[in-house]
Amino acid sequence: MKAHSKEFDLEKMAQVLGVCRSGYYEFLKRLPSQRAMENEELLKKLKKIHKESRETYGSPRIYQELKKQGEKCSRIRKERLPHNPVKKQK
Repeated sequence: MKAHSKEFDLEKMAQVLGVCRSGYYEFLKRLPSQRAMENEELLKKLKKIHKESRETYGSPRIYQELKKQGEKCSRIRKERLPHNPVKKQK
């Protein structure tokens, strides 16, 4: 809703999406969840490793490097992070 607030009326978007405006404003005030903060830190580490490897490391190597650093996360979680510079090719 926030991304489209300049294009569409907030009242109309809330009605179409089946949410109340007050709920939307409450959502905007919320602090990020613990998982979201952990994901942000993980993403920073991932980008650092990728950059330090001169962008040559792919998903498996970055996963191994994170494991060496003691980071506990699944390969799948790492690959699903938004803005991940290295997505596993299918």
